[in-house]
Amino acid sequence: MRNFSNPSRAGVSRRRLFQSGGVIAAGLAGGPAARADAASNPEVYRRIGVRPFINCTATLTINGGSLMFPEVISAMEQASHFHVDLDELMEKVSRRLAELLQVEWAIVTAGAAAALTHATAGCLAGMDPEKIQRLPNLEGLKDEVIIPRESRNVYDHAVRTLGVKIVEVNNAAELRQAIGPHTAMIEVLGNYFGKADFDLKEIAPIARERAIPILVDAAADYLIVPNPYIEQGAAMVAYSGGKIIRGPQGAGLLLGRKDLVRAAWANSAPHHAFGRALKVTKEEVIGMLSAVETWRSGRDIESDFRTWKSWYAQIAERITKVQGVTAEVRPPARGGPFPTLLVSWDKEKIGLRAEEVGRKLLDGEPRIMTHAAGEGNSFLIRPVAMKPGEHEIVAARLFEIF
Repeated sequence: MRNFSNPSRAGVSRRRLFQSGGVIAAGLAGGPAARADAASNPEVYRRIGVRPFINCTATLTINGGSLMFPEVISAMEQASHFHVDLDELMEKVSRRLAELLQVEWAIVTAGAAAALTHATAGCLAGMDPEKIQRLPNLEGLKDEVIIPRESRNVYDHAVRTLGVKIVEVNNAAELRQAIGPHTAMIEVLGNYFGKADFDLKEIAPIARERAIPILVDAAADYLIVPNPYIEQGAAMVAYSGGKIIRGPQGAGLLLGRKDLVRAAWANSAPHHAFGRALKVTKEEVIGMLSAVETWRSGRDIESDFRTWKSWYAQIAERITKVQGVTAEVRPPARGGPFPTLLVSWDKEKIGLRAEEVGRKLLDGEPRIMTHAAGEGNSFLIRPVAMKPGEHEIVAARLFEIF
C-alpha cells in the first residue's frame, strides 16, 4: 500500500492544501469589478492575430453577442472552480428561475436555438426513455410542426433538425384545417416588440381547443414579468442569454409549462438523447442564473435606453455638421427591442456607398464593426454591445469619413 504521509512524496500536504485553498478563496473574494479589470485586456485575441472591434451591431452572434454583466463574469469564474452534478444543479436553478420569472418551470440551454430544439424534442418524445432514444426516428410519433408563414426564418432550422414536417399557415382558417393527429406543436416568432398579421392572440385559442402546445421564439427579447407570451397562451418561450439579457453568449432560457420544460431537459445534454451535442456547462448555468437575478433585482432597461439615446445625440451632433448627413433615432422593433440610430447621407454630396463606409470603419484603428454594407446610403447603429466612451470614437471616425 502506498504511503502518502511524506509531503515530498505525496505532492500535497495539508498545509499546501490549505495554502492553495487560501489562494483560491482570495481570488473568489475579489469583487466583479476587480476580476473584470483583470480580464479586460484584448491581448488574449491580439496575440494570435485577431483584432477586436467596437461593436455597433448589438447582439449578432457572429460579432460576439452582447456584453456580459460583471456579475455574470464573476459568477461564471467562481463556478469554474468546483464540480457539481448537472441534474442536481439544473433542478435547483430551474426552481430559482421559476420563482424569479413567475413561471411554472425554466431551464438553461446552450442558446436560444438549443432551447427550440429541446422544446421540439420534448413535444415529440416527452419523458419516455424509448422515444427519447429513437429520435430523430419519428415513426409512430407525431411528426408535424405548424408555423405561421410570417414566422418562418433561418432559425427554425433548430426545429426542423428533428426531421419534422413544417406546415405553413396564414390565418385562423388554415390553422384549424392544418391541425391533425400528426401535429406535435405550433411554433411562433415572438412579436411583443413588433406586429404580426397572424399573431399569438389569434393562434392560442385555436391551439387550446385542440390541446396543441405553442412554442414562442423570443430570442432577441428581454425578460418581462409576468411573461406576456405565457399570459397569451404559449406553453413555452425560448430566449437567448447572450443578447439584451447580457448573460453568457452561449446560453439561453426555455421557460413555461413544467411538464414540457422538464421533458425538454430530459432530451438535452448531459443525457444520452438527441440534444446531447447541445451541451450547456455548469459555468453557463450559473452565469445565466446570475443574469436573470441581475434583471430581477431592479435592472432599469429604460435607464439603458436613456443612456443610448444620449450617445446617439452626441453622434448625431458631430456627424450632421457634414452637409448631407442625417441621423434619426428609431424606436424598439421586433428582433431589436431597443432604440437604434439610422445614419443616412446624400449620395450626391457624399459619394460613398454603405459598404465603403463600413470597410473604412473596419479597417481603421480601433476597428469599428457596423451594419454599413451594400450599395445603399444608410445603416443602423445598434448600441447594446458598445462600452461607455466608444460612441465618441464612432462619432469622430464617421465625421472623418464623411
